[in-house]
Amino acid sequence: MNESIYPLLFCPVLKHYPWGGRNLENLGRTLPPGQVAESWEIAAHEDGASIIANGHFKGKSLSELHEILGLDLIGRESQWAQERGKFPLLVKLLDANKPLSVQVHPDDSYALLHEGNELGKTEMWVVLHAKPGAEIILGLRENVTPEEFRAALADDSLEPLLHAIKVQAGDHICVPAGSLHAIMDGLLIAEIQQNSNTTYRVYDWNRSTADGQRRPLHIDKALDVIDFDQVAPIMPEPKLIASNDGVCRSLLCRNEYFTAEQVTMEPGCSFHGDCAGRTFEIWGVTDGRVEIRTATDTVLLEAVGFALLPAVLGPFSVSAPTQANLLRAYVGAPE
Repeated sequence: MNESIYPLLFCPVLKHYPWGGRNLENLGRTLPPGQVAESWEIAAHEDGASIIANGHFKGKSLSELHEILGLDLIGRESQWAQERGKFPLLVKLLDANKPLSVQVHPDDSYALLHEGNELGKTEMWVVLHAKPGAEIILGLRENVTPEEFRAALADDSLEPLLHAIKVQAGDHICVPAGSLHAIMDGLLIAEIQQNSNTTYRVYDWNRSTADGQRRPLHIDKALDVIDFDQVAPIMPEPKLIASNDGVCRSLLCRNEYFTAEQVTMEPGCSFHGDCAGRTFEIWGVTDGRVEIRTATDTVLLEAVGFALLPAVLGPFSVSAPTQANLLRAYVGAPE
């Protein structure tokens, strides 16, 4: 095994948007002054690349490491992304101290046509904290046409057309490209998404930024990509994959870009895996702590934190000294 291949930890990239706050401090994060809206935990995008915090590649960005390792980092399942020079996924934490805009993301084909070499954006959320009565917006109510939608934007009457869902800590939401959505206030969320920063805002609650300017809207592009057949969707339930020896794996979201699992581990139990070149893996701890071990390295991962396992890492184990709840993401079907 190449000893320069090991589980990677990162220094995140912080983003300051008007809907952010200080609530990431509740996750043990040290923040700079001001509102912090997003923490890009694992990112290799033109708008922000996280910096490796451990081992041989410490100090390099994930973008630089992808240039060095190529498919050895991302795996055969991501050949399509390699051909476009893209790391496939982006993982972030969001502090929705105020509501995000009502927005939509394009799919790959629309993004490639209209946004250069940008990817589309299919994503999923896991709710880490929710104030009582917290909501998200996902999809539309019945019988909303593009013409009615545009008219509602023009006369500031959009809200009755939107489908709201109450959420609480532990819920997960799958958000395919084309989904009209908004994360409302009082939510801390972990997001796994395609590696894209393209957002088409249609409504921003009539707010202004600190300099008194309105953020731009993208109504025409949004109307091109909104899925008007996504009517009153419901949140999915986790689907059991396997439960053995104190380790329970459940499927959260599965799409052509990634698979996301919830993994719960009893104290003293271990999961054994093998990164044999097919795909990288991302592991995140939402509660508790774990040790990720290979033949040559041991990495401690505590809540709320994320690690990237390169595709050619080889055999590894994830061990929980105490009860732990984790997220696991990779490209391709579950094994």
